[in-house]
Amino acid sequence: MEESEATVPTPGREKRACSEDEPAHIAKRPRVQGIDSENGGVGPKPVQEVEDEPEQEGSEEEEEGAEPGETEEEGETFADMMKHGLTELDVGILEFVSKHEGFSGILKERYSDFVVNEINREGKIVHLDDLTVPVEPEETPRGQPEEEVQVQVLTAEQKQQLEELQLLKNKEGNVAIEVLDDTKEKRTLLHKAVKTSYPGLETKTEERDGRKFIIAYHAAGKKALAAPRKHSWPKSRGSFCHCVLYKENKDTMDAINVLSKFLRVRPNLFSYMGTKDKRAITVQEIAVLKISAERLAHLNKCLMNFRLGNFSYKKHPLKLGELQGNHFTVVIRNISGTEEQVTQAMTSLRDIGFINYYGMQRFGTTAVPTYQVGRAILQNNWAEVMDLILKPRPGAEKGYLVRCREEWAASQDPEAALKKLPVKRCVEGQLLRGLSMYGKNNIITAFGLIPRNNRLMYIHSYQSLVWNTMVSRRLQAFGLKSVKGDLVLRAGSAHVLTEEEAESHSIHDVVMPLPGFDVIYPTHHVGEGYREMLKADNLDIDNMRHKVRDYSLAGAYRRIIIRPKDVSWEVINYDDTRISLVHTDLEKLDNKPPPVFNKEGKYRALRMEFSLPSSTYATMAIREVLKMDTSIKNQTQLNTTWLN
Repeated sequence: MEESEATVPTPGREKRACSEDEPAHIAKRPRVQGIDSENGGVGPKPVQEVEDEPEQEGSEEEEEGAEPGETEEEGETFADMMKHGLTELDVGILEFVSKHEGFSGILKERYSDFVVNEINREGKIVHLDDLTVPVEPEETPRGQPEEEVQVQVLTAEQKQQLEELQLLKNKEGNVAIEVLDDTKEKRTLLHKAVKTSYPGLETKTEERDGRKFIIAYHAAGKKALAAPRKHSWPKSRGSFCHCVLYKENKDTMDAINVLSKFLRVRPNLFSYMGTKDKRAITVQEIAVLKISAERLAHLNKCLMNFRLGNFSYKKHPLKLGELQGNHFTVVIRNISGTEEQVTQAMTSLRDIGFINYYGMQRFGTTAVPTYQVGRAILQNNWAEVMDLILKPRPGAEKGYLVRCREEWAASQDPEAALKKLPVKRCVEGQLLRGLSMYGKNNIITAFGLIPRNNRLMYIHSYQSLVWNTMVSRRLQAFGLKSVKGDLVLRAGSAHVLTEEEAESHSIHDVVMPLPGFDVIYPTHHVGEGYREMLKADNLDIDNMRHKVRDYSLAGAYRRIIIRPKDVSWEVINYDDTRISLVHTDLEKLDNKPPPVFNKEGKYRALRMEFSLPSSTYATMAIREVLKMDTSIKNQTQLNTTWLN
């Protein structure tokens, strides 16, 4: 999947797509991340590493009700609420591999401080560097006009009026096109011309004073999921238009939902290789079924925080997990480290690497961590699963969730609690709907109404807690060398090292298992530690099959240490805290100059670049450099101090 980062809730403006109603706001809330798809298959396999958004599979926008929200109404600051959050110690993140002295710095003070460029199947870093539409041989048969032919029925004045309407610059809110030639064919041609050439616009026919008009109006967001319009498609053209999506401060699913609204198609026509985090600038490949490059390119005129380019037609869609990894450009602001400390830290990251821990976003952000729910599922303790998800809790949450939980605690009535939720797609809403349909005595079936990816997120979180804890124990016991009893991968299967074999392997070869019914464990005492940890949680390591098949854990293997590639860095001095310190693909396309730094500036930042394989967390690489807790709880406190 991909990565995103520990989302640090520092102030930063979010641009708006021109069809959306949501206002720009201060980005105060970290997303609860979803799951990796790495453990979803049958049987063990090497865990591929990703960027920091460890969820291969797209999930719903409000996927986790534990997502903190705006709570000014309660008068509690985000920093106050996050005192209930997790720290790294809580999830087994304990060790470092480097010996340099750590230093402080602020992650993601601005979303532009974190730039992610996908590494595609061919191993190429994906960039947005071409906005042109591919030229194709003319293949429009008579009687089946293509989009380019359709638009010719519009006059230059009408095109200008429609473009202004699309950009919400038309005061009347509509454009009336008189149909002088009152034939159905002419009207049909005009309808098609408007809808295909100006995504987001709808049309209708009206009669005014005995004259017929086609009325164009802005309908994005109102008829967002109308049935896809059918257009003729050249047989020689691949069915999928591939392109590069550049986005700012939007997660991938949110971006695709916006694009689908403007195109008036369903989101499932889009495919991609991995999801990207919201609080970042990200560049990734997407593909759309039978939507022309012209229509996609036209969206660039009205979507402010997106840009589409590098178009091509291919016969196949994209698939989750196909990417090789991600390239990161990360800015750490207000660093305290000396030039020597920075050099030592970055050299160690380049040469040794970092511990491949599952990052904090794997475990949620409130007083009820996702791994606790996962443990209850594996224990088959469904009453506790229900209680953990629905009970009141301290910490950062949306006001309506607080009221929903209070109602549930008071009445235990799922329908009454559900009425407190304006947004029913969150996990709480889906569970309550299931309980109202099937009753509190059938929690398993009620829980099944939650999308599968979200349900698996909980048990994968528990697996991740075990893995982090056992890796810390392994490194404490044996350090950075391979030893007898360690595991390495050979042809996709795990092999236990003998004492002689251990001497010919490095720590970079060693893997550790995520617990499951189809993995083996190290034969030294750390392997026994798995058994002890699961036994303490009332789980049997020899019986990881669940009576509900979805929750049976096959297990997987994951490398202990990851060495980033393409590592580079520089220390920057600057005076204006509001400026971006990265020259983005979009700025280069728009011929904007790169940022200029003042060598005598009073602020210092570390700008680093590196590439990671999929399924690894960039936050854990940054943690190794700073030697600092990357939890939102800790970062919020740093940001509060820095901003004051």
